[in-house]
Amino acid sequence: MNWQRSRRHYSSAMAATENLPRGVRFGYGSGSVATGAFGTVPGLMLLPYLTDSLGIAALWAGVIVFAPKAWDVVLNPIAGRISDRTVDERGPRRPWLLRAGLALAATFALIFAGPDLGSRGFDALWVLVCFLAAASAYAFFQVPYVAMPAEITSSYDERTRLMTWRVAILAFTIMLAGATAPIIRDAVGGRDGYRVMGLVMASVILLGVIGAYHGTRAAPVGAVSPGAGSLADQLRVVAGARDFRALLTTFVIQALATGCMLAGVDYLATDVLGEKGSGTILFVCFVGPALVLTPVWARLGQRIGKKQGYVAASLVLAAGASLAVLADDAPVAVVFAATALVGVGYAGAQVFPMAMLPDTAAIDSRRTGSNRVGVYTGVWTAGETLGLALGPGVFALVLAAGGYVSSTTGVAQPDSAVTAIVLGFSLLPALLVLASLWWLRGYRLDAAAVDEEVLA
Repeated sequence: MNWQRSRRHYSSAMAATENLPRGVRFGYGSGSVATGAFGTVPGLMLLPYLTDSLGIAALWAGVIVFAPKAWDVVLNPIAGRISDRTVDERGPRRPWLLRAGLALAATFALIFAGPDLGSRGFDALWVLVCFLAAASAYAFFQVPYVAMPAEITSSYDERTRLMTWRVAILAFTIMLAGATAPIIRDAVGGRDGYRVMGLVMASVILLGVIGAYHGTRAAPVGAVSPGAGSLADQLRVVAGARDFRALLTTFVIQALATGCMLAGVDYLATDVLGEKGSGTILFVCFVGPALVLTPVWARLGQRIGKKQGYVAASLVLAAGASLAVLADDAPVAVVFAATALVGVGYAGAQVFPMAMLPDTAAIDSRRTGSNRVGVYTGVWTAGETLGLALGPGVFALVLAAGGYVSSTTGVAQPDSAVTAIVLGFSLLPALLVLASLWWLRGYRLDAAAVDEEVLA
């Protein structure tokens, strides 16, 4: 077993270096192609698919969208613990990228591939079961993927650079998937449009899975022994980590806000703006700024600190969402501008928490000598999943409260439903983002604190 000891020694030494090779940064970031496609398309397309293609009532559609993600809240910490304890010459995380990633691509295609038997009950059950399977596969891909930065570098700033690559690729994927999915659906038309769209997006997910697996083969692997005790014991330790708890609460609430806005894009474009192609433009406005501004946010974070950068980005996001309340009365250009401002803030609101998470997990590993990184990231992704799942669910409740009419043929919506769409897309997310900053006050880690732990 000398080769294993040598590999661990080499990996530990590499993990302590300041800079990772550019190929590793890009390879790691390419995993966001898979996470971006899966995180975006169901949030954007599944609720309209259920209400407007399958004719399922908005309230029940919200339950179908939410239930599989709620299951992930339970499954993610388990997936993290399993990956913590995985013994493989490729490291504890990379094997899961391939195993779970392949299953994710296959099950995602099935979500929209149900046979048309003329039964709404069967259609609803098909989507629920397939989405549940996809969500389970996603847990075993996403949790190990998010755990990797804490182990492949110990540098406070290198984690920000690593997240810059990840968020830039994530933003590009979200824009590509979010803009093209409605185009593919509309070009083909009907349920076949959704089926073709599902196959194309499953191929995109597969591309990201393979890219992440092969791209991180040269990444160092930290050698920290798995944490002792049961999963419940480790979850109690993680729950007691004050900085992690503050960061997670903030991020989950903001994920809820983002989920509301994503779910509302198609409804805002169709029932409020009523202009052809406006859904694609809205999505490009939402995500496009991240392609340009992600490095700018990263540089700002290096100057003023990650926490301060996160606050600034959140305020910009909330300002843009508030401005979108004018969607029903203002010129469409104003709505696009407001959405672009949301995108500016969204870029930073992704970079900073993703760069702060590895700091909290890595410090725990150095303090205790036990590897709970998978449990940390399992809880983190469970929270993110919950927030993103609650977003469409909450938006569905807003639709139901506004009297939204589900139909397979398309009907004019009452004024109350139009108002509900606008508020669910604008003021509700803005208030959630602002409220989330209350919890961020408890986060205390900065570069000096992380460096002090490294030296200790």
